[in-house]
Amino acid sequence: QVQLVESGGGLVQVGGSLRLSCAASGFTFKTYAMSWYRQAPEKERELVAAITSTGEVTKYADSVKGRFTISRDNAKNTLFLRLNSLKPDDTAVYYCNAALVTSIKEYDYWGQGTQVTVSS
Repeated sequence: QVQLVESGGGLVQVGGSLRLSCAASGFTFKTYAMSWYRQAPEKERELVAAITSTGEVTKYADSVKGRFTISRDNAKNTLFLRLNSLKPDDTAVYYCNAALVTSIKEYDYWGQGTQVTVSS
């Protein structure tokens, strides 16, 4: 059974930091590209950061570049997102995503999300 379990969210003041984790199980984590998305109230879900299966390549939304860092530990089947210099606009539910495209099938898994609230 595939599971993605996010943790590490919470309430933080403007300028503060958090570290989100996503524990993966039930699939071959090291072969999947991983991403963090977020969804704020009454807004569409948006891509925050992504990382390739090996961790060699990362990309970020312009709104978080220089403040957030995505990383992964393939030995521990865990994805991370470090959030620094947090702003009120970063308030959202943050979701972990695992994706793999093969010649036969596409795989796409989501976690249940973790709430990040930035207070001013």
